[in-house]
Amino acid sequence: MDDLPPKLHTIEVWGDFACFSQPAMKVERWSYPLPTPSAARGIFDAIYFHRPQFRWEVIRIEMLKPPRYLALRRNEVKETVNTNAVFNWMAGAAEPKPILADADKSMTGSDERGRTQRQTMALVDVRYRLSARIRPWPDHQARQREFDDQFERRLKSGKCFQQPYLGCREFVAFFGPADPAVQPISHDQDLGFIPYDIFDLSRLNDSHARPSISVFRAEVRGGVLDVPPYDDPKVLKPGR
Repeated sequence: MDDLPPKLHTIEVWGDFACFSQPAMKVERWSYPLPTPSAARGIFDAIYFHRPQFRWEVIRIEMLKPPRYLALRRNEVKETVNTNAVFNWMAGAAEPKPILADADKSMTGSDERGRTQRQTMALVDVRYRLSARIRPWPDHQARQREFDDQFERRLKSGKCFQQPYLGCREFVAFFGPADPAVQPISHDQDLGFIPYDIFDLSRLNDSHARPSISVFRAEVRGGVLDVPPYDDPKVLKPGR
C-alpha cells in the first residue's frame, strides 16, 4: 500500500469568461490563452483538498476550444482585507472595518475612491482539460488510495469545497469528468516564462506562508502544455 503510485486525475473545466493575468501587464489585465499551473492547482484544490495531508501536482493543461478575447472594464478595489483581521472580527475581538469602494468625502474625508477601473482582455467561452496527481506529504503516503478514491467520488457527484473559478473569482468555472474522445485544438504558442506557482511547493504551507514565486518556460504544442514537476531544473525558483 505504501508503494501505490498516484493516479492521474483528469477533469474538464469550462465557463463563460476567464482571465489568467500576465504579471508583466501591471496596470491592465491581459490573459494567457490557458490557465497557469497555479490556477489549475486552485481548481483541483476547490474540489478536494486537505493541506496537512497532500498537495496537487499539475501534469498537463489542454485547450479544448480556441482562445477568443473580449475587452472588459472592471471595477477593482484598491485595498485588501487582512485574513487575521477577519478572524478577529468573527470572534468579536475587533470592530469590523469595511472597504469603502464608493464612499464620498463626507465619509472618508478624501476625494479618493477605494476602487479603480481597469481594462481587462478576458477570454470568452473557454474549455480546458486538466490533469494532476495527488502527492501526499511523508506522514500520509499510506493514504494515497484513500485520497484518490475520495477525489473521484467528489468529481462524479459534482461536489466542491468552494466554487472553482477561472483566474478571477467572478469568472465561475464548471467542472466534470473528462471526455477522452475530445481532442485538443491545433494551437502552437511559445508563452515565454510564465508563473508556475506563488508558494514553495517543496514544503507544507499554511495560512502564514510567505510567497515564493517560481516560473518556467511554457510552450504549447498541439493545444497541450506539459507542466514539469516542481523540483525539475526547468522550474526557476528564488535564489536558484
